[in-house]
Amino acid sequence: MITGAASGIGAASRRTLEAGGHTVIGVDLAHTDVTADLSTPGGRAAAAAAVTERSGGVVDGLVCCAGLGSLSHVPGGKLIAVNYFGAVELVMSLKPALERADGASVVVISSSSTTTQPGVPEDLVTACLRGDEAEAVRIGDEVTAIPAYPASKLALAWWIRREAVRPDWIGNGIRLNAIAPGMIDTPMTNGDDLDPELAKALDFYPVPLGRRGRPDEIAALVEFLLGPGSTLFCGSVVFADGGTDAQLRQQDWPAAWNPTPDELTRHFPAKT
Repeated sequence: MITGAASGIGAASRRTLEAGGHTVIGVDLAHTDVTADLSTPGGRAAAAAAVTERSGGVVDGLVCCAGLGSLSHVPGGKLIAVNYFGAVELVMSLKPALERADGASVVVISSSSTTTQPGVPEDLVTACLRGDEAEAVRIGDEVTAIPAYPASKLALAWWIRREAVRPDWIGNGIRLNAIAPGMIDTPMTNGDDLDPELAKALDFYPVPLGRRGRPDEIAALVEFLLGPGSTLFCGSVVFADGGTDAQLRQQDWPAAWNPTPDELTRHFPAKT
């Protein structure tokens, strides 16, 4: 199953997976198999129900590509509702169908803006991770879409890392991972609805590779993370940004772990 399957990374992922012989159920606002608005709880529930019915109750792979960008006139609250809650609630709703598969995989689309855009509002990230959609939407509307976008994608990446290692996910054979693309040539970066003044900022976006990424390049990574060659990936956030994060944060990651004694005890409990 792929959300946002009608355009951009979602459409490219669908083409790649179908070319590999997979059966794909697409979800989007229009022009695909399941029509649903993931900005609302009702739309998410309807999408999950339709996918469960179409798949016979078994989903081998779930790819959450649906999202809104920060360069159009979309309200920050709606961006949060789609980018974070639209992904997380759908993953949770389809958990029974994923459990019925033989080693299911979930891939969500985060963003390299999580580490390269300054001023990410921490209270918005916290509200998302707390599951307080009303508060998160309120904060998103206050801060506008530009800072709300990296906040939504940071919260999504942290949710994936938090949940991936829990027994009710990996213990049931479900792997959760995220991809953090950089500037990809999709409607989110070149669409007709972009604010022309805001879009000028893209001209200054540092990409050592020297070009925008292509949706099919991210689709290839999606295919890998869904497949048997990636079975050691659990809670990973894979950057595919042409070198932007490496250029701006060369020594921030990998970061040395300096745990407190309590943290050591919690992660490595003594055996009796």
